Amino acid sequence: MLSGKAGRQQRCPECGANLHCCRNCVFYAVNAYHQCRETESEFVQDKKSANFCAYFKPSDKKPGTKESRSDEARKKLDDLFGGGGGS
Repeated sequence: MLSGKAGRQQRCPECGANLHCCRNCVFYAVNAYHQCRETESEFVQDKKSANFCAYFKPSDKKPGTKESRSDEARKKLDDLFGGGGGS
């Protein structure tokens, strides 16, 4: 997990991977349009490369974990309706 804001050229001290990239962002979603849930961001071809996206927010997911389709759908509904979540 990344604490604070990642600089565009910042890399993981353990594996050397880019930190400021789509795959490390909270908006990254494999099943979303252009694999991004942020509707205002520009298209980024390579999701593993460092980029200049102003909407980047570090994800709190551990690397290599994937959301299930139901988790992603629930997240979209929460984004749309405010995420009240009570029954």
